Amino acid sequence: MQLGKNRLFRLLAVLFAATLVLGACGGDDDNESAGDNTTDEGTGAEGEGVECDGLAIGFFGALTGPNANLGKNMFNGAKVAIEEFSEENPNCEVELKEFDSAGSADQAPALAQQAVGDKSLVGLIGPAFSGESRTANPILDQGGLTIITPSATGVDLSTKGWKTFHRAVGNDNSQGPAIVKYLKNELNVKAVAVLDDKSEYGKGIADIVRKDFGDAVKVNDSFDDKATEFSSTVNKVKAANVDAVVFGGYYSQAGPLAKQLKDGGVNATFVGPDGVLDQGFIDAAGTAAEGAILTAPSAPSDAVDGADEFADKYQEINKAEVGLYSLEAYDAAKIYLQCISEGATTRADVEKCVDEIEYKGLTKTYKFAANGELDGEVTIYAYRVKGGKIEGVGPIGG
Repeated sequence: MQLGKNRLFRLLAVLFAATLVLGACGGDDDNESAGDNTTDEGTGAEGEGVECDGLAIGFFGALTGPNANLGKNMFNGAKVAIEEFSEENPNCEVELKEFDSAGSADQAPALAQQAVGDKSLVGLIGPAFSGESRTANPILDQGGLTIITPSATGVDLSTKGWKTFHRAVGNDNSQGPAIVKYLKNELNVKAVAVLDDKSEYGKGIADIVRKDFGDAVKVNDSFDDKATEFSSTVNKVKAANVDAVVFGGYYSQAGPLAKQLKDGGVNATFVGPDGVLDQGFIDAAGTAAEGAILTAPSAPSDAVDGADEFADKYQEINKAEVGLYSLEAYDAAKIYLQCISEGATTRADVEKCVDEIEYKGLTKTYKFAANGELDGEVTIYAYRVKGGKIEGVGPIGG
């Protein structure tokens, strides 16, 4: 059947248009559409991960000094996150930089200035301790450098109006009352001695316990955080015949204190917060550490889903066992790396990302309130020294 001229022209036009559409939608494997092999801003080809250049995350805390073990736990946790990211994203090298405060509030301001001046830095894990946080954070905040601390628990840190402050654990307003609750409900403590090292962290924890126990506090004592001889305190505690000794401070001092108490005839249960929760406490206290109760706003790694795989990689990379706050530092690093993956490559962009993020990490889902605290309830965990090792007991319930 022969077509009319107009109908033939219309048919040819339709066929020509169809050919153009098929050519645009088709193609071989080497000519896929951009939507199939690239991702959003800041990313590269599929299989090659994200792309970036000259970015760094810093760790700010004690890597030397008497309480360096706590800082090393965190630095090493962050190192695992960085290595994982580098393997998955060869075109985005993110460096992990050290800012070793030795745990000193006096050294922290100069170190904070150094961090602010390093233009490659888009975020900090730390500061690790509360004292150094109080002197460093105003400088870091003014420099627009985002902070996620895995461990600084001082209550007032979130009340200063610092816009870049975020905390990955509960503060001492959670830990202090939990210590009291455990002593009363689990250990049936009726009389207690409360000691502290005069540091803002140690005294802060101790004062919460003092307030809650009231007249049941039979001994109150404070000493310099560099003290090594405690005979006067030992004599007071022995004479008071208390059920428990609560010490607010760090493991480097808690070990010798516990040993001298035991050697002096004090058989009360030794109790310490997260600053004491380190193998260094046991190394210094020896058998006097046996039975000690320690607390932390951090779950034992064996109670965290996915922690076994993390522990294997941690051991492989660091040649050490996972320690307190290793997991939180890992999660903090992963939050920053997630932001970088989403195209945040400036301090302002990273700050906005962290403020708005809801990130499911190993230890918890992280979402930050306007003051930088975790948005939601936090859990405090009890640990016990048994057989020369620290073992998890479980969450401190209501």
